Amino acid sequence: MVQCVILAAGEGKRMRPLTGSRPKVMLPVANRPMLEHLICTVRDAGISEVILVVGYEEAAVRHHFGDGSPFGVTIRYVTQKRQRGTGDAVMSTMSHITGSFLLLNGDMILSLDDIRNILSSPVPAMGICQSEHPQDFGVVTIENGIVTGLEEKSDKPKTNLINAGLYLLNREIGTYLDQISPSPRGELELTDALEPFIREGRLHAVTLSSWVDLGSPWDLLNANEVFLASLSSLVEGEIEDGVVIKGPVQVGKGTIVKSGTYIEGPCIIGINCRVGPHAYIRGATAIGDNCHIGHSIELKNSIVMSNTNIPHFNYVGDSVIASGCNFGAGTKIANLRHDKKHISVGGVSTRRKKFGAIIGDDVLFGINCSVNVGSVIGNRCRIAPHTFVEGVISDDSVVKR
Repeated sequence: MVQCVILAAGEGKRMRPLTGSRPKVMLPVANRPMLEHLICTVRDAGISEVILVVGYEEAAVRHHFGDGSPFGVTIRYVTQKRQRGTGDAVMSTMSHITGSFLLLNGDMILSLDDIRNILSSPVPAMGICQSEHPQDFGVVTIENGIVTGLEEKSDKPKTNLINAGLYLLNREIGTYLDQISPSPRGELELTDALEPFIREGRLHAVTLSSWVDLGSPWDLLNANEVFLASLSSLVEGEIEDGVVIKGPVQVGKGTIVKSGTYIEGPCIIGINCRVGPHAYIRGATAIGDNCHIGHSIELKNSIVMSNTNIPHFNYVGDSVIASGCNFGAGTKIANLRHDKKHISVGGVSTRRKKFGAIIGDDVLFGINCSVNVGSVIGNRCRIAPHTFVEGVISDDSVVKR
């Protein structure tokens, strides 16, 4: 019986401010935590025992998943008290490992077929995939299906094949984990423990057909689009007369969609929401529970987390908005540069021509605010009426004209 270990202890600093009050693996994709998608895919591949390595804000993970029974698996938790690297995280699980085990990073989206493929591979094995920007990842060289080299982030990568953070291992890895030393950044790296397998020509490469990395906030939009693309329609709430729905749309229990609203799927709306009247919701949008999306709103290709209100004459496009936010009437988020170049956030390119803003928890906007492309607004910020916002705004800031 193959076990599964999922590394879910990290904060996800590149996801700030969204991880200010929740671990990265609990960020929603299509209204479910990214970790839930991964656990359900592993379950569907036939694995029933999951070991979660938790740490930062671990109570949120434990509360949501419990013993795993609601998700059809058995979950055991191991706490990594200090973030000392992936090697340390795996070492902390070795007393629970009985044989072969699947090892996954908790911040990615995998297909069922790819998990089944690596489970059918000889042990040890590593999942690899092609990337258009391999310099951002560990780069892999292979020969005849065997990994011959593994190089951490390089400005001049040797190939476009990258380490996808998916492995099939057994207890032998524990021997090599005991022998590694801290890396230059002071962490115990799992990849250092894989070097003996590479030298001996034993690490098998399994090419993945699809892979979505969730390292940065805009990656959530990419993953959201992937999951919503296969959405099936399900309406459990109330749809008033005069509402137009095109394409696959899910509406949760207790939600009311008011007359004059136009929804273009794929779109998912959580429970106990109020939408409309006369709202326009466009494709690849996920709205969490207890939200108010009100009169004359246009909302497109965005993630809106629970308990957020966007109630009057607002535009939001290609953005990620956390919980408990409130938009004043007429506040809008821009999502396209005039020169149509890729948008950067804090000096980092999103590689997207359309991207709006990242907005943390409990942000309050006054009326008629304007938020420029690529803005980051920290948790609990207060934005005064008629204010133009751009750049990176720290947590708890008060921004005035």
